Amino acid sequence: MKKILVPLADGFEEMEGIIIIDVLRRAGLDVIVAGLDKKEITASRNTKHIADYVLDEVKDWDFDAIVLPGGSEGAKRLANDERIKQIIERLHQKNKLIGAICAAPNVLLKHNIIKENDKFTLHPNTLPDKYSGIYVDERVVKNNNIYTSKGPGTAFEFALSIVEELCGKEVREKVEAPMFVKK
Repeated sequence: MKKILVPLADGFEEMEGIIIIDVLRRAGLDVIVAGLDKKEITASRNTKHIADYVLDEVKDWDFDAIVLPGGSEGAKRLANDERIKQIIERLHQKNKLIGAICAAPNVLLKHNIIKENDKFTLHPNTLPDKYSGIYVDERVVKNNNIYTSKGPGTAFEFALSIVEELCGKEVREKVEAPMFVKK
């Protein structure tokens, strides 16, 4: 079973984090939810969430993917965490899937995972003045092993795209149908 890390930092966007975790688990993936420094995380709208682990407990595990939820403050905390940087770099070197939504693609920009010719998207209000890569105004962008997405309203599409990449189109359709995501 493929193992996916979803790190949560105080200030993460609730809808993005929970939808990602839920959809990936519905697909049968082993989703490891880790708080940066504690298990109880306060999200951007002051809701409380309990992670499965603290990041130090799992940082050296062999993951098939990492998916970063956004939220401005949460993404800043992820970007400034050396352990997250090391995990992302390790997975990128192994060509593993890296996903980031909303403000979280800024983590990938900061650590030069998104390079000069790489297409990406993010919440337009979080686009930095200077950046590498090619910003594209699309809901979900796949560039090699990197998936990026715009924000809470694209979270289902984003998570389902990751399911399709990791598990195939049939599993995506099986997960998607009972959720009535499509019109």
